[in-house]
Amino acid sequence: MTVSIIRARTLVTGVADRFTCDTIDDGALIQEDGVITEVGTYAALSARHPTLPVVGSGNEVVVPGFVNAHHHVGLTPVQLGSPDMPLELWFITRLVIRNLDLYLDTLYSAFEMVASGVTTVQHIQSSLPGTATEIEARIDQVIRAYDDIGMRVSYCYGVRDQNRLVYQADEDFVASLPAELQDPMKRFFGRFKAGLDDLMGLFESLHARHNHKRRVRIQLAPANLHWCSDRALGLLADASAKHDVPMHMHLVETAYQKEYARRLSGSTALAHIERFGLVNERLTIGHGVWLNEPDIERLAEAGSCICHNCSSNFRLRSGVAPLNRFEAAGIPTALGIDEAGLNDDRDMLQEMRLALRAHRVPGLVEADVPTIPQILRMATSGGARTTPYGDAIGRLEAGKAADLSMHDWNGFAWPYLDPETPVIDALVQRGKAQGVKTVMCDGEVVYAEGRFTRVDRDSALKALHDDLAKALSHDEMERRHLSKALLPHVRRFYADYIDPARHDPFYRPSSRA
Repeated sequence: MTVSIIRARTLVTGVADRFTCDTIDDGALIQEDGVITEVGTYAALSARHPTLPVVGSGNEVVVPGFVNAHHHVGLTPVQLGSPDMPLELWFITRLVIRNLDLYLDTLYSAFEMVASGVTTVQHIQSSLPGTATEIEARIDQVIRAYDDIGMRVSYCYGVRDQNRLVYQADEDFVASLPAELQDPMKRFFGRFKAGLDDLMGLFESLHARHNHKRRVRIQLAPANLHWCSDRALGLLADASAKHDVPMHMHLVETAYQKEYARRLSGSTALAHIERFGLVNERLTIGHGVWLNEPDIERLAEAGSCICHNCSSNFRLRSGVAPLNRFEAAGIPTALGIDEAGLNDDRDMLQEMRLALRAHRVPGLVEADVPTIPQILRMATSGGARTTPYGDAIGRLEAGKAADLSMHDWNGFAWPYLDPETPVIDALVQRGKAQGVKTVMCDGEVVYAEGRFTRVDRDSALKALHDDLAKALSHDEMERRHLSKALLPHVRRFYADYIDPARHDPFYRPSSRA
């Protein structure tokens, strides 16, 4: 049995409402085998338990562990040669991705997340080539990486069974290409050998093998409306209900995806997926940039969540999500760093600041813009709600998991901080990853004083570097050439896809007769 006292200069136990955080000055908590048993002042708890080991110097601000509620990869697209572009074109540049060692790749981003205070990640796996058996073996590498570093993971595999590169059937897209590109394109599609039934079986296997673990949960990910057939939507909704697991679904990330839904069924994407029973309290929408007012009202009524991916929306020119409207409607919101943040890393403190600042619309009404407690809630209990962990994490109170990060007071208050400035305001607006002193997950210290306690970061990154130092394989070279050759054809495909008068808020018709 492991028992310890975690001591804080200020203990932030959670968020009470949009304007208030629950805090205890000179606070502390006791964790026993990963579960918080008592919360109070350090003086009171240490007096009752004088022999327990103490974690913390008393000069740290302790907050619930952050939840990165939308994550995909280790090395960033930029690192792998895929520059920021509008999403629909960016999919094409992503063909250049290397054949990665997923264990090492996952560790790379996990190091960055933990070092900024993230203790739980929603890992949404993009499509992997191979058979279902081969895919499951690679998924095990991802889960093992999180297990080794000590993080919690909610893992889901993005289910796709159609329109895998553009918003058109694969065979129709191949037929539209010049003859010299058709065979390479067929070979690319042919790498993905797992069909819809295989992918549903993959979920069943992963859920049976991993979902009982303390720091692993398995959930579902309908990848997006254009990627999922109606049959896939029905099967995913049924599996979610059968196993009572959440679903995380990219939806209307761009105006082109909004138009796809209109062409598909003459309705919104949300209205379409509701026909299959997906819109309920188990659903989280990733992005949701182009949701309309009835969509937002319906999500609020259903108790669904939205994960806001602010950096990604900016980087890929997807638009600005109506976060203030989500909040006003009462939709539970979370925060995700997606592929990478603005600095091309996974710094949750920076992502929190970006979301705080990006939605400060003109006006004088404080309730109209994000507040600091709201942003902290999105990064903690809001993110937790989108995962199978639910309310077991996200707050520091008796009965909850001992997942937390400890931030050096001097890191954001030195050389001066006005006494009237709330501590959490200073942390969210001034805190840096280098000020994270200790990270604890499930009662275990997994990061302290810049060092990971379970995995040697330097050795892991050296192994990743060495693995990628080898020459490009034949299929990597072919995909690199294919990506460049496809780009002009994909540009033409989308050139007249949307009517600017319908989708562009800045469009003005010509004044000429």
